[in-house]
Amino acid sequence: MGHRITEPQILEALSRVKDPDLGQDVVRLGFIKDLAIEGDQVSFTLQLTTPACPMRDLMTAQVREAALSVPGVKKVQVRTTARVPSCSHTQTHNPMPGVRNIVAITSGKGGVGKSTVAANLAVSLALCGARVGLMDTDFYGPSIPILLGSDTPPESVSETRIAPAEKYGIKVVSMAYFLPRDKAVIWRGPMLHRMIRQFSENVDWGELDYLIVDLPPGTGDVQLSLCQTIPVTGAVVVTTPQDLALTVAAKAISLFTELKIPILGIVENMSFYTCPHCGQRDDIFGHGGAERLCGEMSYPFLGAIPLSAEVREQSDRGQPAALRDETSSLAENYRRVARELAARISVVRIQGGTSSGPSTGTTS
Repeated sequence: MGHRITEPQILEALSRVKDPDLGQDVVRLGFIKDLAIEGDQVSFTLQLTTPACPMRDLMTAQVREAALSVPGVKKVQVRTTARVPSCSHTQTHNPMPGVRNIVAITSGKGGVGKSTVAANLAVSLALCGARVGLMDTDFYGPSIPILLGSDTPPESVSETRIAPAEKYGIKVVSMAYFLPRDKAVIWRGPMLHRMIRQFSENVDWGELDYLIVDLPPGTGDVQLSLCQTIPVTGAVVVTTPQDLALTVAAKAISLFTELKIPILGIVENMSFYTCPHCGQRDDIFGHGGAERLCGEMSYPFLGAIPLSAEVREQSDRGQPAALRDETSSLAENYRRVARELAARISVVRIQGGTSSGPSTGTTS
């Protein structure tokens, strides 16, 4: 008679595979689903916490090898899926129950490319298979519809509710859809707060894994209203390498820290420039400042995005650079930052919302 394979044996073997960031094994974390044993064959599902998992292939290989190490096992079938967890919050009223995670993209000052980063992160997450929304709350200078090439405005589904516009598989809402391009928004705080509520409560966002919120620069009314209105999972700070931008970025970090919103990480945009003709690199705004800031403040460094004419050209055409194929190093930069962001969200969710401490960005 052959060796009888038992479920405890398989689970014990799988428990030797640990998540690199969380330091816990995949069994304890609940990543193993639908375990079945038929003779010398074993099958199960590895349920990761994001479709953008940067370690998906490695962890799939590790659990397969672990199961094969059990005496008598000849064949292992691993189905890899993802279910993005909802971030816990204490608000009694949640106007967006179908949205699992809300990510605020912020900057201390204007001109650092925050909206471009927000649009490309949203596209990158959607390309990974996640359900993504993009809320443009930069009411004074809304640019998301231009960056996405989205001309079709949201549709009304009732007297008080609208369905968001959709582009590249992303659900989008922006003030730009409701005003002529040359019309300025001249609002004080109460009107800004009201519009935040309308964008969150009166839009049929449906089921989303990630809602990316493009904030205006600075630390004003919109930031406060957003955090008071909806359960924000965490904030991403976009900065350039120069000292001035980093100094102001630290103020944005301070705001979200005081509001008890986790800092998911910092992105260094316009990090360097490479001449397309001679290949020479030029650190126009300096280089590495954001990574140094992360080291000083113990926050994750999500990645660096180069200064490139391609970004401007693609943005003007309404085709974010992240849409380019796998041969584009620029697109891969955005995708890498998106994977690090998704990993960091999973860490914050599973660890209970703590914002302290650096992350290697390798969680599933």
